[in-house]
Amino acid sequence: MTDEQREPRAAAVFDALGADYEKAFAGSEPHRVSLERLLARLRPGSRVLDVGSGTGRPTAWTLAAAGHDVLGVDVSPVMVDIATRQVPRAAFRCADIREVPLDEASFDAVCVYFALLQMSRREQSALVRRLTRALRPGGDLVLATVPVDVEDLEVVFMGQPVRATSFAAPDFTAMVGEAGLEVLTEESLMFTPAHPEATPEPHLFVHCRRPDEAPSAQL
Repeated sequence: MTDEQREPRAAAVFDALGADYEKAFAGSEPHRVSLERLLARLRPGSRVLDVGSGTGRPTAWTLAAAGHDVLGVDVSPVMVDIATRQVPRAAFRCADIREVPLDEASFDAVCVYFALLQMSRREQSALVRRLTRALRPGGDLVLATVPVDVEDLEVVFMGQPVRATSFAAPDFTAMVGEAGLEVLTEESLMFTPAHPEATPEPHLFVHCRRPDEAPSAQL
C-alpha cells in the first residue's frame, strides 16, 4: 500500500470510531500521568502541537485547561468536529500532519499519542525528525505507540480493519534518538481499551526533549 493510500484509510477508520475511541481509552492512567509530567515542564502559556488530536480529550483538553495555546491536527473530519465542540479553548485543523508546514522552533511541546501506527516506518522516522525541528531548543516531545515489530500488518481494531506498522520498543527508542531527541523517561505496560471487541495491547510512552544546542553536523 502506498503512503497516499494510507491517509484516506486512516481517516475512514477514525471517522467510523468517532467518540467511541475516546470512551475506549479514557481509562488510561499512563496517558494521564504522561500529561501531568508534561504539564510540570511547560512554561505558562506554552504553544503545544497535538498530532492526531482525535476527539480532543484528554490531551488537548488537559493542556488548554491549564492555559496553554494548543493546536490539534487530525486527518479525520469527524474527530476534528468532535474536538472543536468539546475543547473550544483549543484550535483544531483537519489535515495530514505530513503535509502541514512546520516552522523551525515554533512549538514549546509536541504530543503524538498513538498517531504514527498507520504510517510506514519511513514516514514515522521522517515525521519525528520534522517534529523535532519544530520544537524550540529545550522543548518536549511526548510519544506513545504500540511497540511491536510489525510492518503493514492487517489487524482489526475496535471492529475496524486497519493496516498497522510499528517498531519494537528498542528500535522505537533508537529512532527517536536518531531524530536528535534526548529520551527522559520510558514507560511500558499492557492496556485493554474499554470496548467489547478490544484485546490487551502493549503501550509505550516516551518523553523526550530537544537538546538546548544541537550537535554540529558532520560533513
